[in-house]
Amino acid sequence: MPTILVNPNRAEPKVPRRAGLGGDGPRPFHRRLPGYAPTPLAEAPGGAADLGLARLWVKDESSRLGLPAFKILGASWAIYRLVVERLGHEPQWRDLDELRAALASLGPLRFVAATDGNHGRAVAHTASLLGYESHILVPAGTAAARIAGIESEGAAVTVVDGTYDDAVVASAEMASSTTLVVSDTSWPGYTDVPANVIAGYDTIFAEVDDQLAGSQPDIVVVQMGVGALAAAVVAHYEGRSAIVGVEPDTAACNLASAAAGRPVTVPGPHRSIMAGLNCGNVSMIAWPLVSRGVDVFVAIDDAAAEQAMRDLAGIGMVAGETGASGLAGLGALAAAPPGSHPLELAGASVLVLCTEGATDPEAYERIVSRVAK
Repeated sequence: MPTILVNPNRAEPKVPRRAGLGGDGPRPFHRRLPGYAPTPLAEAPGGAADLGLARLWVKDESSRLGLPAFKILGASWAIYRLVVERLGHEPQWRDLDELRAALASLGPLRFVAATDGNHGRAVAHTASLLGYESHILVPAGTAAARIAGIESEGAAVTVVDGTYDDAVVASAEMASSTTLVVSDTSWPGYTDVPANVIAGYDTIFAEVDDQLAGSQPDIVVVQMGVGALAAAVVAHYEGRSAIVGVEPDTAACNLASAAAGRPVTVPGPHRSIMAGLNCGNVSMIAWPLVSRGVDVFVAIDDAAAEQAMRDLAGIGMVAGETGASGLAGLGALAAAPPGSHPLELAGASVLVLCTEGATDPEAYERIVSRVAK
């Protein structure tokens, strides 16, 4: 059974903050990267009817800038801001050749990240585009396909004997004058980079604004790991849409923190198939936004994510376990007993994020009974 928590810390909306933005913000930067195009926003009228909604939109992040997840938006923006800070000025460039030339004076650098898969691959991909090395740390039990995906970007990969949170600690210890840590979570003294990761995700919602051409979702449903993407949703939609955060029931650190009124740890091991959400600690930089801006937290089991993968396949969308969990959380809300939450779904328009494609193809085929294409 899902766990639903109406956020007891919900505060009145404040002026949305664009955490860590520099220059003209992330979207003009992303537009200059190879292969940039807005990702599709699909309407699912059948799903809307099944859930009693007026409209259901799914933002499909299963293919973004050559990778099977949205994470490249945050990782690339954060790395760019890091190298610009080192350079001491905003370089003039039109393509990657010009950017690499502008950064040549920095000399060799290495980028390090902890990951459950998608963020680390995005860091490795961006490092490779800029001509730098990368070293990615993954927790024990990471699917072989996800490790292979990271290695395909030219990264060295180390499997840490522990959880994602253990990998975060190990990555932080690798920092040096030439080894730069690019984390999407934060800790005391380390907030600028994860703030820029959050800021990078705003490109998703700027695209949605364009694609909806003035229409506004009543509710936005977002996946929650450490809370970075949810913080970006709050920064963009606070005061305009209700926000629902979705987590695995075995790693619901945001829900547990909201219930406690302060950040708390959900101890591992975290073994949900929703690998990108297997986090035991919230991000310090994301938590203030998440704690005041998310209306309802939902913790779901793996079976719900599997069913949502099949549901999305039914509308032609390939979604991995984490990618489908937003739709699963929406389904849990729709099936909840009256009075479980204050959101009015009947007749509402809802935006759901599909945050990844089939990053573990064998698991996808087993769950959905078809090959990911």
